[in-house]
Amino acid sequence: MAFASGAGAGGPQVLTARFVRQVVLGRWFMVFACLLILSASGATYIFSIYSKVLKSSLGYDQRTLNTLSFFKDLGANVGVLSGLINEVTPPWVVLAMGAAMNLAGYLMIYLAIDGRTARPPVWLMCIYICVGANSQSFANTGALVTCVKNFPESRGMVLGLLKGFVGLSGAIFTQLYLAIYGDDAKSLVLLIAWLPAAISILFVHTVRIMPYPRRGSGAGSPAAATSNDAFFCFLYISIALATYLLVMIVVQKQEYKIQKELEESIREPPTVTVENPAASLQMASAAEPPAAKSQQKQSTTTGENGTEPPPPPSRSSCLGSCLRHMFSPPAQGEDFTILQALVSVDMLVLFLATICGVGGTLTAIDNMGQIGQSLGYPAKSINTFVSLISIWNYAGRVTAGFASEIFLARYRFPRPLMLTLVLLLSCAGHLLIAFGVPHSLYAASVVIGFCFGAQWPLLFAIISEVFGLKYYSTLYNFGSVASPIGAYVLNVRVAGALYDAEAAKQHGGSLDAGGDKTCIGVQCFRKAFLIITAATVAAVLVSLVLVWRTRNFYKGDIYAKFRDNAAADDDDDAEEEGPKWPKKEAEGESTSVNGRKG
Repeated sequence: MAFASGAGAGGPQVLTARFVRQVVLGRWFMVFACLLILSASGATYIFSIYSKVLKSSLGYDQRTLNTLSFFKDLGANVGVLSGLINEVTPPWVVLAMGAAMNLAGYLMIYLAIDGRTARPPVWLMCIYICVGANSQSFANTGALVTCVKNFPESRGMVLGLLKGFVGLSGAIFTQLYLAIYGDDAKSLVLLIAWLPAAISILFVHTVRIMPYPRRGSGAGSPAAATSNDAFFCFLYISIALATYLLVMIVVQKQEYKIQKELEESIREPPTVTVENPAASLQMASAAEPPAAKSQQKQSTTTGENGTEPPPPPSRSSCLGSCLRHMFSPPAQGEDFTILQALVSVDMLVLFLATICGVGGTLTAIDNMGQIGQSLGYPAKSINTFVSLISIWNYAGRVTAGFASEIFLARYRFPRPLMLTLVLLLSCAGHLLIAFGVPHSLYAASVVIGFCFGAQWPLLFAIISEVFGLKYYSTLYNFGSVASPIGAYVLNVRVAGALYDAEAAKQHGGSLDAGGDKTCIGVQCFRKAFLIITAATVAAVLVSLVLVWRTRNFYKGDIYAKFRDNAAADDDDDAEEEGPKWPKKEAEGESTSVNGRKG
């Protein structure tokens, strides 16, 4: 059945049912579906908007609200389970599980704050928000990992683009919420309960692993150029969307400026607390993957000569074989096992650089409200800082993804060195905060937001290139575990402790329960961000170790094996087709050497 036909009888029918089906099941529609899924996966980024209604509706104090925030971050960033599930199931299973978790977790929160259920205990609310937030890792794993595997030669662009839309998701949610519900924060919780789940279910069968394109896939071929052109088209769309969101933020602030000032003059001056302006990762515990899977793979290597397999090895011999294999990794760029990657020097170096680098920028983002307050900025300026961080977080993700891919393809510029430069740039933002340069917090917000976003696509691209794509679902999620560790050390143990100590000095040497805990002045965060700057410089030095270790790997063509495999598949197809190729007759003599007749 045709929806529309080409001009003239016998002309090409454009919009036929077959054509529509081909488009929907195609590679680029899958990218479009992944962009939509990730654009709706930012519920954890807007916790600060609905945290006030949580506090007022359920009668929570600030400590209880911070406890909920911690479990939100814990759920959002411990995605090892989704990675392990994605290793053994198709992506639609992971996306469907994430949709169910999102709907269940946030719907129960909405029913609680709307008074439709009995007030749940705090521990149960922690479970609700942890389950709802953990759905974000399922959406990221199902969509992002699948796209990287489908476009292995453009993984930098893929990661930058998809992570960029994740960065914009908070701003997208905010605009949808204002357009649909106005200023009703309860309804915002309902929106983040059903919208991400509906989008994931709508496109659940579109996102899947597809065979690598075999014909015309070489470097510089028309197919490759078309592929990059399509990604650039998506990039331009995302830039237009980011620009629109930024304009809307500015217009809305101007439109309601007088109204907000009147409301603030009537009410008691509020204590500004930014719960989670960006992807806040307070603290998470790294979970070890089960070793049984790796041991099972080791045991299947026996009996290769057609003989019956020997009896199952003893537990001690199996463990010894596993340990020997774990500490005998393949060459860089080959497929590491999960254990081989986790104990490798390259992963250790990358992990340490991420702990210091991402942890430092995340500390600045989490404390931006208190930083602005301590330096004397008004509340409306602090909201502007949050918006700037969100927009420049997106800009850093897409810039790092696309720029690193272009520089790698043209100049063999190693991606770890790009990560080093980003870490070095972030030191400038930390120093601006440490010394409290007048009116510099706007620039610091831009630098911190850009560097925080830029580190993610670089981190995930390096993991995929150095350790291979076979177990990328799990290794991708292990890479993100470094972030909450760094945030806990630098944010809670350093910035939080030093801030409280300075506040205690300003309020008579102690912070009594219910008393004023606000610290005013440059000294509130000076020591903390000098320490964070030193930690980031250490991350720069550590990342240079990775640059040196991978220098030979990045000098070569790291994507050559994908083109070689594609060419081999083409040769196999040509041999199977036989008489269809006219040259086969002339090649009969040469093919007979391999035991085949033309």
